[in-house]
Amino acid sequence: MITGKIRDERVAIIEIEVLGLNQRAKIEATVDTGFTGYLTLPEFLIDYLSLPQIGTRHTIIAHGSAVLLELYLAKVIWHGKERDIEILQTDKQPLIGMSLLRGSRLKDPELLEIGLCQD
Repeated sequence: MITGKIRDERVAIIEIEVLGLNQRAKIEATVDTGFTGYLTLPEFLIDYLSLPQIGTRHTIIAHGSAVLLELYLAKVIWHGKERDIEILQTDKQPLIGMSLLRGSRLKDPELLEIGLCQD
């Protein structure tokens, strides 16, 4: 079970552990249902984790502009298991997108509990 909190400004935040080549970091990330990727991280965290760059990706950001972002590979702990994901580098607060949330469901919106979907 993944738990989080809803901040006063009505932003959903969960803690996630990101695994790099030689380091790991627990970070707070905002759940963004408008973001179709997995996770965004700022440059200093990507550097700290020594994440390997695997390319770039054209992305449309929130206000509609197209940007080219650097793309990295990492592992996260998600529902208690390691999962390989792509990370986009941004200069903003880390965001969790719908690709990472796929297969999960919101169990308790008051407590922000996210569980796996059951068949």
